[in-house]
Amino acid sequence: MSVSVKPKPPAWLLLVFTLPTAKASERVGVWRKLQRYGAVALPASGYVLPNNSMNQERFEWLATSIRSSKGQAAVAHVCSFDELRNEQIEHMFNEVRTREYQVLEKELLKKFGKPPNRDKSEPGILRLTRRLQQIVEIDFFGSPIRARIEEAVQQLESENGREKAREGKKSPKDYVGRTWITRPQPGIDRVSSAWLILRYIDPQAKFTFDKDPRHHPDAIPFDMFSAGGFGHVGNDCTFETLVKSFGIKDSRLRLVAQAIHDADLADERFGRAEALGVDRILDGWNKQGMANEEVLRKGVEMIDGLYNGIR
Repeated sequence: MSVSVKPKPPAWLLLVFTLPTAKASERVGVWRKLQRYGAVALPASGYVLPNNSMNQERFEWLATSIRSSKGQAAVAHVCSFDELRNEQIEHMFNEVRTREYQVLEKELLKKFGKPPNRDKSEPGILRLTRRLQQIVEIDFFGSPIRARIEEAVQQLESENGREKAREGKKSPKDYVGRTWITRPQPGIDRVSSAWLILRYIDPQAKFTFDKDPRHHPDAIPFDMFSAGGFGHVGNDCTFETLVKSFGIKDSRLRLVAQAIHDADLADERFGRAEALGVDRILDGWNKQGMANEEVLRKGVEMIDGLYNGIR
């Protein structure tokens, strides 16, 4: 009897590239993307990432971009490196991520550390939460200080959520006839929030799009990176915040909220995948350059279908 052993896939992806010296801005752009992807520079040359489909796609697209700028680039699958054991490379990744966590921790202590200097402004909490999510996404091997930073941010979010809850429930009648403002290129959280506003708060609500709500002082902000209005609170996405703020009781809406949460925050908290496809479609329409109003209109129709079909 013969036994075949499936070969172990390569552990690493290696990107090596060169760019003409005149392409300074392109070089900076490549470096920033490598930072965002969590790639680590090897002592000799090239950048390395753990081998998975997402990282391969990122490296391949980056290599294509480099070649389009008259540079040279190659992506290789690597099983091992002569002078670096896999454990050493993993340690290099953890060192970089640990430094990033430490920077975040210093900012947490500076902005939210001790009374009376403690600033619990919602935009600041949201920005730090999203920065944490970005680092966690590329923390491939589990930095030893990750749990400590996550706990600190979660505590801050919980305190902020309790303060928001104490403000009391909102009445829909106080929001009738208003214009609501959110960021351009609406995704799953903003589109579903608009659907909720139209269905439960004001069927005649109007919507506008701008990155700066100060340009529309009379509009109600939602899912904006600014104080006021409605946004992420604690572990809740904007859709969940609206449901709780207006005290909406609807058992099917609770299921929709869970699906929107999982699609928007990608934390698999409720194990629901119903809204993931809607999120991908919205992203595709935005990338096509479809007008914000059209994305919102068509997206609201999809959320209506999701509400009627979810079980």
